[in-house]
Amino acid sequence: MEKTLKIQTPHTPAAEAFTDPEAALARLREIYDTATRFLCEKFTETLGGGVPETRYRAFYPEIRFSTATFALADSRLSFGHVAGPGTYATTVTRPRLFGNYLKQQMRLLIENHGVPVVIGASETPMPVHFAVANDASVTVPQDGAMEFHLRDVFDVPDLSTTHDDIVNGNGFTYPDGAMPLAPFTAQRIDYSLARLAHYTATDPTHFQNHVLFTNYQFYVEEFEAYARHVLADPESGYTAFVGPNNQVITDPEGAMHIPAKMPQMPTYHLKRENGQGITLVNIGVGPSNAKTATDHIAVLRPHAWLMVGHCAGLRNSQRLGDFVLAHGYLREDHVLDDDLPVWVPIPALAEIQIALEDAVAQVTALEGFELKRIMRTGTVATIDNRNWELRDQSGPVQRLSQSRAVALDMESATIAANGFRFRVPYGTLLCVSDKPLHGELKLPGMASDFYKTQVARHLMIGIRAMERLRKMPLERIHSRKLRSFEETAFL
Repeated sequence: MEKTLKIQTPHTPAAEAFTDPEAALARLREIYDTATRFLCEKFTETLGGGVPETRYRAFYPEIRFSTATFALADSRLSFGHVAGPGTYATTVTRPRLFGNYLKQQMRLLIENHGVPVVIGASETPMPVHFAVANDASVTVPQDGAMEFHLRDVFDVPDLSTTHDDIVNGNGFTYPDGAMPLAPFTAQRIDYSLARLAHYTATDPTHFQNHVLFTNYQFYVEEFEAYARHVLADPESGYTAFVGPNNQVITDPEGAMHIPAKMPQMPTYHLKRENGQGITLVNIGVGPSNAKTATDHIAVLRPHAWLMVGHCAGLRNSQRLGDFVLAHGYLREDHVLDDDLPVWVPIPALAEIQIALEDAVAQVTALEGFELKRIMRTGTVATIDNRNWELRDQSGPVQRLSQSRAVALDMESATIAANGFRFRVPYGTLLCVSDKPLHGELKLPGMASDFYKTQVARHLMIGIRAMERLRKMPLERIHSRKLRSFEETAFL
């Protein structure tokens, strides 16, 4: 007969109500630190010898909130309040990383409803892998590499509790019946933070609130050049530049080495106080990469993300180097069909569109009717087959024509659709790099001087757009267009 191990847990404070967000955050940190310290210590002890006689378990902290009234909160905001009476909860991880976000969201909740939040330990076990993630001295070996099975002694990641049921609107509730207070559970966030560190080779703490995605290395080189330029200007507000392997430079002349082994999605962060800088992610080619990157970055709750990459121009009137500002998307990427059906419209967001168009005008010194010489606004089609031209073209070409698409790529609609799904404001500005329907294929030597000049401007347009969005009030950019009639109180 198998022996049942007794369970040992750390001592944590009893659940307590708070009306001060700062004090509530301090308690979240205390509970989280106690849990992670306990698991790290016990795990280190088990590595030292023998088969443990005890099972070790610690729990994530949680925020809990209850209201008994249908009274409307401040309806000018699309967030910061619950829809009706009931009990709401969310598990919390990394309260230092998410400190500003948690304080802001709790403050709004308390002010809008006049009810305190309750902070305590949840009933959700913390996997040991995530507990030791921030302790460089501890490495979790694979199950079977020790004298005992890891999952017999510690809780390990459980995919059955790591899902997107909340953001997908699948009617998620916690085991005790509490409704979700935030779009992601602690396990889902921890899973994505681990994936981000792996795919980008930078720590999630470096990510900024404004994220640019690209599919071309040229933009990385331009981004680094811009970063060095602004670091030389004390008035710019930018404080550091971070590259793969967490290389940090604050001196514009500092060395940024190219790693011998680049990560799958090289990522660079131009940092500013309170995360108000810009992150650039080179996601490479394809909708799968685009989904992977946005699936995980979404847990950081960025204020906006934009795609600034290359595309195929579909109109004969376009030239290589022309810009395309997406105001609609034809989705043939297929990677999000199970999460967001293709019949769901992905609207253009006015705040993003205006910021991008103004940035194009500023960087190119063109405006009004003259701007149409280099920029087309229209539908962008995203397809999952890079070599669609080599198959029977009649089907794709007919659909492209019926959709009125002006450009084709492999990432933009995925990024926009995931922005819609995760309630992250999104936009797309592409640069035409080939015209396959008109004999201008993406081949060496075909890029004109005009094209080369335009792509050099393209990244700067994305940066200028983000700087405009940074100055925008949070409640304006996070508008109701991304919120359904059953939303979590937290952004």
